[in-house]
Amino acid sequence: MAEIIQERIEDRIPELEQLERVGLFSRAEIKAIIKKASDLEYKIQRRALFKEDFINYIQYEINLLELIQRRRTRIKYSFKKDEIEHSIVHRIQGVFRRASAKWKDDVQLWLSYVVFCKKWATKAQLSKVFSAMLAIHSNKPALWIMAAKWEMEDRLSSESARQLFLRALRFHPECPKLYQEYFRMELMHAEKLRKEKQEFEKADMDMGSFDHSEEILNGELARIIYKNSISKIKGAEFHVSLLSVAQLFDFAKDLQKEIYDDLQAMHTDDPLTWDYVARRELEIQSQPGDEQPLTKQAKAAEVGRREERCCAVYEEAVKTLPTEGMWKCYINFCLERFSKKTSSEFLRGKRLERTMISFRKAHELKLLSESQYKQWIELLLPRDFFMEALEVAEAGIELFKDSVTMWQMKLQVLIASKSPDIAMFVEEAFVYLKPQVCLPLWISWAEWSEGTQSHEDTEAIYKKAILAITGTSSVTLKDKYLDWAYRIGGNKKAKTVFKSLQENRPFSVDFFRKMIQFEKEQESCKMANLREYYERALREFGSVDSDLWMDYIKEELNHPLGRPENCGQIYWRAMKMLQGESAELFVAKHAMHQAGH
Repeated sequence: MAEIIQERIEDRIPELEQLERVGLFSRAEIKAIIKKASDLEYKIQRRALFKEDFINYIQYEINLLELIQRRRTRIKYSFKKDEIEHSIVHRIQGVFRRASAKWKDDVQLWLSYVVFCKKWATKAQLSKVFSAMLAIHSNKPALWIMAAKWEMEDRLSSESARQLFLRALRFHPECPKLYQEYFRMELMHAEKLRKEKQEFEKADMDMGSFDHSEEILNGELARIIYKNSISKIKGAEFHVSLLSVAQLFDFAKDLQKEIYDDLQAMHTDDPLTWDYVARRELEIQSQPGDEQPLTKQAKAAEVGRREERCCAVYEEAVKTLPTEGMWKCYINFCLERFSKKTSSEFLRGKRLERTMISFRKAHELKLLSESQYKQWIELLLPRDFFMEALEVAEAGIELFKDSVTMWQMKLQVLIASKSPDIAMFVEEAFVYLKPQVCLPLWISWAEWSEGTQSHEDTEAIYKKAILAITGTSSVTLKDKYLDWAYRIGGNKKAKTVFKSLQENRPFSVDFFRKMIQFEKEQESCKMANLREYYERALREFGSVDSDLWMDYIKEELNHPLGRPENCGQIYWRAMKMLQGESAELFVAKHAMHQAGH
């Protein structure tokens, strides 16, 4: 092995000599490079190989290449690239080849190889890398697409890109993304040919070598792909995706119309088709050819007319296809338009009215989902439509009795309308809901009580909640209870709550950190109390939280009543309790602290 390493170092000597001769590196730097290279070579030549060693080797060589580039720029020297950079690039490629042969399944390693070749290697070399990668990872459509895009956009070889897509489709005959990108590629190719033809005609050159038919120039190959793909991949979503691609190319109007007509004919029972047809109306002017600049009022009126046309299509859609999915599309459209900013009061009012009506109609037909009831209430509440919001919430609960979201929405309505029945309502909710899902209700109830009820009533709610909610869900509740106690009664009240909960596991680290912070905010901050809180926290989190140990050490060092002599003992306790990465992190932090950082 030593002979191999020595031989590889000797192979570097010509390039290193050149680096020194032309003044890019000093003799001392060359020696440092040789030493580092020897270490790296040893690691990738030993019997037990590790991927990280290959990655480190490659990264070091790439850093060296970039440093050479910067120094060339600085001293304005651009010669001897064959003897210097090309030699390093060739060596990196060799290491990449070994690594990718050893760890064939590592896609990230292959992608790093591709990125390197794109920047430093020739196009022919990158083409070979793609071929080797696809031979192993033929089951990943994204890699085929990447390779084909590179052939089309960087090598300007539409034929190579086409061959890659055709091979990919043999492996993945029902992959929508492959068909979309192949379709896009053929349209790009047709657009490129059309531009070439225009340039020939503009320059009045001989068109003899330009033997592409009008069909090809009009995207006939893309049309064949479209027809083939829809015979294999069903569904309006895929159809719409192809139409969206075709609309990017102005010359493909006939193809766009064909796809649009097929969409309407083949997928009339799909809400997505109606949604797409309706939204197209937003892009169509009411009076084509009128190029006059419009006033603000005229613009608002034009937008209003377009939206009316959209809604007319949606109205027809929900009659033809009265399903929850179709109503969802209609309502989402109304909400999107309502959320658009406008200075026109008329347009804003019209959008709100339209949205309300769509919600009511869908509700009457019992075709609203749980999330849509929530959206409806959220639309009503800011406008103080409390009575209607209450009716909607009650209807939602009637349909989704085991949904904590619906109960919480009704609670929000009751709180906003200052109802006297809040406590009774929450107790009723707990009858229908499982205790473990009720946390949002308990928190909303407690927050309402904090602002409107007595401290005793609020504390009673928190105590009930702690008994009802167990496990990890209770952690948030305990933190909120402690915060509230400190706000209303200072450190004394927080201590009382802390002691009442200190055996009621589980806790969060923040629960203990809050107590530490509360103590530190007191005029007479007692170190004995801080120690108690740190010790309690470390009992729970001492095996995983290195920051707690470090903060404890800093407290003993910095507090006026701290005992620096305890720090050594705390350090060794931490080393015994912390596991794996946490222990390494603690050692690093402790060393940094001792060094004054």
